[in-house]
Amino acid sequence: MPDHTLVAEARFARLSETPMRSVGAVSGFGLRGFWRSVRDVASHREMLDLLIRRDLKAKYKDSALGFLWALARPLVQLAIYYVVLGHFLSAARGIPDFAIFVFTGLTAMGLFQEIAVGGTGSILANAGLVKKVYMPRELFPLASTGSALFNFGIQLIVLLLATVLMGAVPLHLDIFYAVPALLVILVYGLAFALFFSAINVYLRDVQHLVEVATLLLFWMSPVVYSWQMVTSIITNPIVLEIYTNNPLTLAILGFQRAFWVAGDALAQPDHLLLRLGIALIAGLVLLFVSHRVFLRLQGDFAQEL
Repeated sequence: MPDHTLVAEARFARLSETPMRSVGAVSGFGLRGFWRSVRDVASHREMLDLLIRRDLKAKYKDSALGFLWALARPLVQLAIYYVVLGHFLSAARGIPDFAIFVFTGLTAMGLFQEIAVGGTGSILANAGLVKKVYMPRELFPLASTGSALFNFGIQLIVLLLATVLMGAVPLHLDIFYAVPALLVILVYGLAFALFFSAINVYLRDVQHLVEVATLLLFWMSPVVYSWQMVTSIITNPIVLEIYTNNPLTLAILGFQRAFWVAGDALAQPDHLLLRLGIALIAGLVLLFVSHRVFLRLQGDFAQEL
């Protein structure tokens, strides 16, 4: 008995020396709470890795084809758009290598949609963990982003194989446009995921709203039609600038500039790299604000769930 008493006293002594800190809502919009949250997420990186692996395994559990199902939706979409839009509606006449053009846009837009939609529902999908275990709540939208990046990687490999088969390998310096374009998609997708995942805890209709919004953004971006077609339809230069400077439009144009070699001979927006850089800076500001809103609302997640 004395030994157990000494052990208990030592344990209480260690607990009393452990610094206490708040894990609830964060007030204000300063940088202190932001960096504290970043350090908290970094200290739980192993948990993030486990959540990403769990999401991927759960999605393809007991599936004969496994991760190959990640290709099913974009390939079916490609077939539909290639046949219906490309040939039945003759959209392919003005777009060389139409299949590569469409699949490039589908790959980029699919990444944004998966991050935004999956991240929005991530807190509700992990309600059991949120209510029982403390961990940075940002891990759940980040895990959705990680699984989306895995699926994106598979689709990107297929895209590169398609360019090889069609003799249009992107062996040019413009391939580096893919880097800022990918960063723009990640930043804006994660900003959407953080903001709407927090709101979705309190207003459950938000997830359906995000699904509709991403569908609208799909058709507002040059995925199945080219930017060159838009310039021939929109004659007002101000409206054309507004359309072109949509961050998703710029990101998709960046991916097309990188992987769609046949588009090199077509007209492109001026200063695309500069536009991508400005969009990235604006996206980082949006991400910071979205994260602060997330931190302010996370304190009542467990009670609302």
